[in-house]
Amino acid sequence: MTGWRFSPLTRRILIVNVVPLAVLVAGILYLADYRERLIDAELLALGTQAEIFAGAIAEGAVEASGDGTHSAIQSGPSLPLLRRLVAPTRTRARVYGPDRKLLADSRFLGDPRTEVTVDALPPEEIGDLPRKWLSDAYEVVTVLLLDRRRGPPFPEAALDRLDALPAMAAALDGERRSAVWSLPDGGLRFGVAVPIQRFKRVLGVMLVTSDAQSVAAAVRYVRVTILQVFGAVLAVTILVSLYLARTITRPVRRLAAAADSVDSGRGQAPEIPDLERRRDEIGDLSKALRRMTETLWQRMTANERFAADVAHEIRNPLTSLRSAVETVSRVSDDGQRAELTAIIEDDVRRLDRLITDISDASRLDVELARSHMRRVDLGRLLPMLVDAHESADRNGPAARVRCADANVGGCVVMGIESRLMQVFDNLILNARSFTPPQGSITLSVRHDGDHVVAEVEDDGAGIPPESLDSVFERFYSDRPPRDGGRRHSGLGLSISRQIAEAHGGTIHAENRLSDDGRILGARFVVRLPAVA
Repeated sequence: MTGWRFSPLTRRILIVNVVPLAVLVAGILYLADYRERLIDAELLALGTQAEIFAGAIAEGAVEASGDGTHSAIQSGPSLPLLRRLVAPTRTRARVYGPDRKLLADSRFLGDPRTEVTVDALPPEEIGDLPRKWLSDAYEVVTVLLLDRRRGPPFPEAALDRLDALPAMAAALDGERRSAVWSLPDGGLRFGVAVPIQRFKRVLGVMLVTSDAQSVAAAVRYVRVTILQVFGAVLAVTILVSLYLARTITRPVRRLAAAADSVDSGRGQAPEIPDLERRRDEIGDLSKALRRMTETLWQRMTANERFAADVAHEIRNPLTSLRSAVETVSRVSDDGQRAELTAIIEDDVRRLDRLITDISDASRLDVELARSHMRRVDLGRLLPMLVDAHESADRNGPAARVRCADANVGGCVVMGIESRLMQVFDNLILNARSFTPPQGSITLSVRHDGDHVVAEVEDDGAGIPPESLDSVFERFYSDRPPRDGGRRHSGLGLSISRQIAEAHGGTIHAENRLSDDGRILGARFVVRLPAVA
């Protein structure tokens, strides 16, 4: 047996409880629809900003001619205005002229072709090494597994002309365009291009771009929150699973160890833990094991006693047989030799009967457990048995066997007909051992509530009161002198009780008494459950 923390049952319980939870959380962490909605919202907001920026440039940085027409966007006034517009946002704005050349860039302090730029501060580095590892692992997982939406690479070095972004060039035709690009670090960049127009004349293009930091931050926040809840739920799930596993595996392990002791126990009955107070399946298992162990131990004890009784019972005829065989070779008188031969034949028949009954008794339990019970009408079975014994009585004097009520129908029980017939046949043979030839043996059957009661009465000397229950013990034999007990093994009544109990019934013995208390004979009563 392994410890409960590492038992296979514990691992199965953990897997069954944790895997569905992990699959559910993994599905939630995917957040594909949520991320797409955030991207769409970001592009919509970016487009609104681009419209505002384009309108401001059209109003404040366009040089008008004397005749009222508009010539071009002036890069000098447009750059300070563009920087003031972009300053409160996290975006970058570029202005292109009708010739698709870059006129202004909010990242530059002066002319876009100069080297003086304004870059955003890099994010603060994580100083805690474990947190940094977790953050890096999160980035790798999200980039490789979760956030799968990619776009064309962003041409950072070639944006001095609008031709580097063919999709954005359509803004010169007066259309609003948006796009999503991939960055080398695995991130995304959003862009929206809108026409700069005054009085419906397109004077240039306003391109506003933004990194997906807000979207990534929102998704990251949701995922971290889910992971925190998942961690708490996972801890509770593991603790509850371990507790559940222990409440199952610990008593099962105790019951298994106790069951193992049944095989290794010597000299005393093993003690099975009493867990019936649990009032669950394990309590039922404990109750069943205790009952099974008790029955098994009783059966083992009975088998040991039976084996000892068999050895004792076989030894008696063998001793008599050996003595007769040794004597017959030294006897010359024909009369004595015939007498010894008769003794030998009698002992052989006794051994044969004894071995037959022992074999029948030993396989009786298995046969009763495997046989299928059917409806048996004792009211018709007993008269048939009486007829069979009356036919045998013609061969010699014997007590008469009769039925008190012939053909009493309706006394139906569930059972094995051959074995029920064996019960009453044994009772009749037992009654004949004690009934004189001029006496009679009476069989009767009747209903008694929800039972069928069958009785076998004889005219013998009766049974001593102290032996009314002992007569059903194996190898019990208290025969009259005329019978000598040599024709009986002492197993008939024991087998009859075993069959009756296997049918859910009982069998007991009592004496028939006269009004003045005198014993008139013995009566054996068999009670079996009736079939409606």
